[in-house]
Amino acid sequence: MDESSQRYPRVLRAALETALADTPVVCVLGPRQCGKSTLAQTFMPQYAAVTLDDSALLATARSDPDGFVGALPQAVIIDEVQRAPELLRAIKAAVDRDRRPGRFLLTGSANLLLLPQISDSLAGRAEVLQLHPLTEAEKERHAGRFLEQLLQGGFAPAIVPAEPEALLDLPRRLVEGGYPEPLNRSPERARQWHRQYLRTIIERDVQDIARVRDVGALGRLLEVLALRNAELLNSSSLGNELDLRRETIDHYLSILERLFLIRRLPAWHSNEAKRLVKTPKIHLLDSGLAATLAGLTTADWLPRRERFGHLLESFVLQQVVAQAGWTNPELRFWHYRDKDQAEVDVVITQGRRTWGIEVKASASVAPSDGRGLRQLAAQAGTDFQGGVVLYAGASVLTLGDPRLLAVPLNRLWTL
Repeated sequence: MDESSQRYPRVLRAALETALADTPVVCVLGPRQCGKSTLAQTFMPQYAAVTLDDSALLATARSDPDGFVGALPQAVIIDEVQRAPELLRAIKAAVDRDRRPGRFLLTGSANLLLLPQISDSLAGRAEVLQLHPLTEAEKERHAGRFLEQLLQGGFAPAIVPAEPEALLDLPRRLVEGGYPEPLNRSPERARQWHRQYLRTIIERDVQDIARVRDVGALGRLLEVLALRNAELLNSSSLGNELDLRRETIDHYLSILERLFLIRRLPAWHSNEAKRLVKTPKIHLLDSGLAATLAGLTTADWLPRRERFGHLLESFVLQQVVAQAGWTNPELRFWHYRDKDQAEVDVVITQGRRTWGIEVKASASVAPSDGRGLRQLAAQAGTDFQGGVVLYAGASVLTLGDPRLLAVPLNRLWTL
């Protein structure tokens, strides 16, 4: 187990406990090295554990999935289950014979729901939880209640003394990212870990989920995406830059998405809003990986402020998506942009109820910074519940509309 990840309590543990209490199969999915095995084995020490990273076990699981599952203990953790998708049909058959809850705890470093070769989704028999790299709240050993407070409208205006060190600390948090292993390394060694991590995934894990003739091109695409992080996706432009067909680009994007390396954030729109741009934005999942690929260090905070602004946008999106896992997994996430260039970085919906988050890297804020939120509010009408501009200041301020507030970025990890 990864010793570094044991030092950080994972807030998703409560959701895992609930799922195991009433569901035969629970899948914990997330990127490699984010702490899935540590969470499973420390939380359920009474479970036997097998890993399909073991080549002998993997060969058996692929050649005789029914025999493999039949020989397993009554309560078992199977790590890296995406390496043998054949097992899922055998697990389904075992569960149909015995539906006791908590029989199988599966972990996977690829999104099983997006893998085309998996013929059976275990519908009605399994619950899927996603474990993300560490959030800033988990690093600080806090409960991570920013999203909960946003949804409940719980922010109140308050003027507090400035904390200049908070702004200085922000570049470090962005460059550091959320993977447990490199957190206690020097910045140079952390970047080396990120590069080796990506090399391992592209050279090995990709082959478990897709046929890729040129894995080098897949790696180059990821590097280009890091330079276009938090921008509108343009597959044709990416194809021209990399000398690849658009269909190949789209295939590679799907692979990177399945491996939890990127996120496509769709455009929010309502049926009446015909003027909205419906192109998704592309985000790298972890800000540390994105910073390494883009060559960003903390020293670049001022000279490359625009690129850091994009990195901050992805960072905030990742924090709130992760918090949704233990706050309300049914929430959906979008971005908003209209043809007048009014934008909202993160739009959150629950049914028709709509919230917005705009992200700003500076320590000051003005009513004009709420322009995109006001446009979103106008489009959403009575469905709009409120919005915040996250900024690097210390006070909670109103932005000329009681529904719109400026909120310090550090509320993402101090609540």
